[in-house]
Amino acid sequence: MTYRTTLDLLFKSHHFIPNYKCGLQGNVIGVIGGLSYDTSSCMADILGLYKIPQISYGSFDTSVNDKIKLPPFYHMVPNEALQYQGIVQLLLHFSWKWVGLMAIDDEGGEHFLQTIEPMLSKNGICSAFTERVQTNVHFSSSIIEMLSHKQSTLPTFMVSNANTVVIYGESVTITWLGGIIGGIRAFQLLFPQYKKGVSTAKVWITTAQIDFTLLTIQKITNIDRHMFYGAISFTIHSTEVQDFQEFLQIVNPSWAAEDGFIKDFWEQAFGCSVSNSTFSFGICTGEEMLESLPSPYFEMTMTGHSYSVYNAVYALAHALHTTYSARNNHRTIVDGSRLSAQNVEPWQLHSSLQRISFNNSVGNEITFNEHGELAAGFDITNLITFPNKSYVRVKVGMLDPQAPLGKELTIDEDRIKWHKSLTQVPPLSVCNDYCPPGYGKKKKEGNKFCCYDCVPCPDGMISNEKDKETCVNCPEDQYPNKGKNQCIHKILNFLGFEDILAIISTFSVLLFSLMTALVLGIFIKARDTAVVKANNRSLTYILLISLLLCFLCSLMFIGRPNKVTCLLRQTAFGIIFSVSLSSILAKTISVVLAFMATKPGSRMRKWLGQRLAYSIVLSCSSIQVGICVLWLATSPPFPDLDTHLMTEEIVLQCNECSVSMFYCVFGYMGFLAIISFTVAFLARKLPDSFNEAKFITFSMLVFCSVWLSFIPTYLGTRGKYMVAVEIFSILASSAGLLGCIFLPKCYIIVLRPELNTKEHLMRRKI
Repeated sequence: MTYRTTLDLLFKSHHFIPNYKCGLQGNVIGVIGGLSYDTSSCMADILGLYKIPQISYGSFDTSVNDKIKLPPFYHMVPNEALQYQGIVQLLLHFSWKWVGLMAIDDEGGEHFLQTIEPMLSKNGICSAFTERVQTNVHFSSSIIEMLSHKQSTLPTFMVSNANTVVIYGESVTITWLGGIIGGIRAFQLLFPQYKKGVSTAKVWITTAQIDFTLLTIQKITNIDRHMFYGAISFTIHSTEVQDFQEFLQIVNPSWAAEDGFIKDFWEQAFGCSVSNSTFSFGICTGEEMLESLPSPYFEMTMTGHSYSVYNAVYALAHALHTTYSARNNHRTIVDGSRLSAQNVEPWQLHSSLQRISFNNSVGNEITFNEHGELAAGFDITNLITFPNKSYVRVKVGMLDPQAPLGKELTIDEDRIKWHKSLTQVPPLSVCNDYCPPGYGKKKKEGNKFCCYDCVPCPDGMISNEKDKETCVNCPEDQYPNKGKNQCIHKILNFLGFEDILAIISTFSVLLFSLMTALVLGIFIKARDTAVVKANNRSLTYILLISLLLCFLCSLMFIGRPNKVTCLLRQTAFGIIFSVSLSSILAKTISVVLAFMATKPGSRMRKWLGQRLAYSIVLSCSSIQVGICVLWLATSPPFPDLDTHLMTEEIVLQCNECSVSMFYCVFGYMGFLAIISFTVAFLARKLPDSFNEAKFITFSMLVFCSVWLSFIPTYLGTRGKYMVAVEIFSILASSAGLLGCIFLPKCYIIVLRPELNTKEHLMRRKI
């Protein structure tokens, strides 16, 4: 039919004779149409043979964009790829990840599905179902059978949990869909058991080719008029043209002589007859008003398609004007006033159309791109229906191809009205409920990637937003809360002076330091007595001073670690304690040599004296000093933050940097302690009056016990408790040396001065 109508347009005068032009004034210079792809392509098949320009005001299909196949074809609509992009951005804007796709079952619908589905998948959106709309009607002698057939042929979107459905097609698609749903509802009225789990409350997204027109039977029955309430439509950008509504108000069926469409339209719209022929509903008076018609049958506003027709007329007019201007020397005057088109052929308009650019009456620029498509965007409209069978389209956004990448779509959500049966605003359209914060997604085997199970986040990870794809780790200075939906800042962990452990440690340091200073004072005051002289007075002073410094150096372990304390605390303690142990070793060796020198003819007398003792202390201490200097020179300790050692705290500690050097320092002190213990143990049977070796043996036993228990305890603790363990070990071992070696002597000096004589000390066991 389209082919015949197109040929009639080109060649029919009084008789249809293809390829023969009858008359000069009726030659077709260009054609505007059609709305659907099928109509446009059929017209293009004929018009292309004669290179007559064709401007479609509604067709998008990419197969007619082939400039080699159909050179005279122009589109007064934007590129369809932009519409696809807008659909994806709209779905992403409202987080609709589970959508249905309905497309008319033709070449254009198949192209739509093949194009849109990969785009959806790329953007994390799944198609819940894909429905190809068959517009043929299944007829049967039984009404119940016909309704039952419709109930079985289109249940998909009504039973699907996808609340968003994208419809691609033409106006007939909406007409057919409304009729189908009306038939299903009628079937449900007859058989109520089929109502369960069926819903038509959806967010319908329609493409720009679709108009919400209804058939006459639907006008009479009012079937499913409101099912599309809240539909979101992509429409060709339009602007209200001045005086357009005034023009519509004066349209009259008497114009039928110039416009053959008016008569048929007027009779169908108003149910009357324009001619005097018999008509069941009466004669049209001509006073009928277009504005009285409901929107599905006639819209008084400038729709996108009407705006495209308006611009197409002006585009052809501008092309003609440009062509005539270029042929200024070849104009001829006919009847004294009109320009003759006899020298203008349709194909000559193509060069003008391809580079045409003008501003229409409302100031919008009209120009074609290299594919013969309008360089413009789309309007986003929201359909609002009313009980009086009318509706309005409310502009709620736009799709602008000139906007920055990713910002092409703008939406005013506050202006959108949603279907009244949808409980949530904006509606959800997901395969399953969103995962709450604290949960991540786990793919369901055998289902599309949009369908998933929600599983709690693993330890150490959170999801602080609804429906997060995966859980994420907290920053290093934070840790997850119990709900695993928020990161909490970790607190610093170090042994500060305000901690109870630090207070106890500080009090103990001061107490033991005071006791050591008191003992040192007693020994200085009694420096000329037999007990002090007999136990090598100089070594005693060195030992007491080193013990005092040992107690005090433990204070460097308390407080916030800094560069100085980290450098000094292990090395200073190691050197000072090595001096203490070297002094004890020198005292022990001196005692042994003193008794060996009492034997007749012994050569040990030449080793007695201060020189040997000082040499032992100096040489043994120098080795530890060398180890510490090597440590500081190669791998010096430094303040460090350990964010992984404890879950809820950041450990502020001194990083020893070299574990081997750390254990070398402690290993050397252990070596000195073992040597001292061995020598003292061998000298334990000396006479009672000189039996300082027994006290040294016991003190070394305490020392070794403390530090042997220190190693596993130190390695088994974390943070400030590790520091507290080391402080306790320093205090316990130092206190053990102080108590075991000097307490008996202080007892004699202070409480038993009668025993503090040379005669008593020289007495031997009998």
